[in-house]
Amino acid sequence: MRKLPDGTEVELVEKTENNHLVVRCGRSRFNLPTLPAKDFTTLKTTDLPHKFTLAAEQLKGLIENTRFAISTEETRYYLNGIYLHTRTNQNNLVLRAVSTDGHRLALADVEEPSGASGIPDVIVPRKTILELGKLLETTEANVSVCLSLTQITFEVGRVLLSSRLIDGTFPDYEKVIPKENNHVLTVNRAKFSQAVDRVATVSSEKARGIKMTIEPQKVIISISNNEHGTGLEEVEGTYNGKRLIMGFNARYLLDIAQQVTGEDLVFHLSDENAPAVIKGGTDQNALYVLMPMRL
Repeated sequence: MRKLPDGTEVELVEKTENNHLVVRCGRSRFNLPTLPAKDFTTLKTTDLPHKFTLAAEQLKGLIENTRFAISTEETRYYLNGIYLHTRTNQNNLVLRAVSTDGHRLALADVEEPSGASGIPDVIVPRKTILELGKLLETTEANVSVCLSLTQITFEVGRVLLSSRLIDGTFPDYEKVIPKENNHVLTVNRAKFSQAVDRVATVSSEKARGIKMTIEPQKVIISISNNEHGTGLEEVEGTYNGKRLIMGFNARYLLDIAQQVTGEDLVFHLSDENAPAVIKGGTDQNALYVLMPMRL
């Protein structure tokens, strides 16, 4: 159909006697085999017990802030999606999305929509999240969400997206979010990202590990690679803790920096071997946890 001339009339004729479909358009004619319609798998899209509505922009924010950290490792299938659930955050009721691949964790909140109270905790598959993200790019209207323990539907404009949910238990992510990271580093997000990107060009593609030396007024980002040489950049920052030398995956740092809104990137740190909590300077509705690397 995409290859037929624009503006032309297309005729579709079903041939039930031999299970074929005839497609005619101008001087073009195609005879295509079909399968029995009764064999088509259908999902129940009505009478799901829980229903709520939220703005497309809110749902889009939940997805964009977390989908990059979804695991693609099939053996841990319960991490192959976004964990969607409600929680209480500082006395506020929120709808929360969480993803993790074991090396990093992404978490984003929006105010709990009316009707979302009491929904089951569910894991929405990665493929569904990617398709939903495409649909949300073309609308600013509200999105209707219906779900049960095994299925979820998203009504976006004239499109109804229905999906089965991942049957598994998402890990207790709250246990891996450090609570005692009292050393705070604040850097300009754009300058930091550009420096990491430049230094990372010297690293090997497989590891992409960079070293961050964190001092009161600056961060030294460096790499030493036997094959490709060395690289070093200094970025101004403010820091209230002891001197730390930490290794991080450059790609993961850049992924997080890309999601953060606002001018600043704020690291909450403890020591060289403890996970870092990363937030945006003005965006407190999302946080990221990143495991350090051994260099």
